[in-house]
Amino acid sequence: MINNRLLRDVGATVAATAASAGASWAAYNYLNNQAHTARTVIPHRTDNAPNGDGVYHPDGTGPHRFNREDSVDLYVVVFGDSTAAGLGAETADETPGVLLARRVAAETGRRIRYGNKSIVGATSKGLAAQIDAMLITRERPDVAVILIGANDITARNGISASARRLGHAVRLLDDIGAQVVVGTCPDFGVITAIPQPLRTVVRRWGLRLAAAQRGAVRAAGGRPVPLADLLAKEFLAKPEHMFSPDRFHPSAAGYALAADHLIPEVLAAIGEWGPAPLPQPPEVSEAVEGDRIVNRLRRVLRLDGRGPVASAPMPENEQVVVPTD
Repeated sequence: MINNRLLRDVGATVAATAASAGASWAAYNYLNNQAHTARTVIPHRTDNAPNGDGVYHPDGTGPHRFNREDSVDLYVVVFGDSTAAGLGAETADETPGVLLARRVAAETGRRIRYGNKSIVGATSKGLAAQIDAMLITRERPDVAVILIGANDITARNGISASARRLGHAVRLLDDIGAQVVVGTCPDFGVITAIPQPLRTVVRRWGLRLAAAQRGAVRAAGGRPVPLADLLAKEFLAKPEHMFSPDRFHPSAAGYALAADHLIPEVLAAIGEWGPAPLPQPPEVSEAVEGDRIVNRLRRVLRLDGRGPVASAPMPENEQVVVPTD
């Protein structure tokens, strides 16, 4: 999710921001050193996630290879980045798309065809291409799940533009009759492999993107799921359990938790949730970084919400500070 290019180019962006904030050159050097540390700790992934495409039956069997003459009840497709693909999972059954497909089959008694169209390293700029590649084959999903956003932060794509591109992708899918569920940008504050105060910088940008994504998804007819608010507490409490060995991508347990929070909206989208109201997500992401050392660093670097570092916009195509898929 976070890339070497982002880490490498922290200098120009942070230097300009630090100067405008009146921060010391020492503070800038400190952030730059944190970027170097993160780059050495988090490995660059070149592998692919396990492939779980196929047909899943209510009795738990599958995946069965799909043939066009096969009869299925619902076609579920996942779009997005490495988290959508399930990078970090060891088997296909541990990826979020397969977890959702099996759950929908079991809950509804229907035969579910599942397809993963996500691409490791993708940003919102690539979403339309993922959808277009599917449409070229004349396929139409009944349910589309999108997980995107982390790479937009690490690539320094503008928040407004990234949210707008996501909204456009949701609208494309809505126009062809798909029900769309979107897991918004995760909380970078849980990734302890990114040192402080660098983690705080990218975390705040990520939370701003998640908020913008939520509005864009709703406006386009989709259903946003605030993964930052839903997952942060568990990931902070059990990082060794929730993260894969690269300390960046989720583990099987992390993906299972994400699927647990996505499934109510997926079932509601196809009219299978029932009369009970959907669960309301807790608002925890703003409170996950409360220790005194971090707060002191925030004050030194003007990251407390008052200074330009916290509020500076993310110009399109500028790059900042961390690793990626």
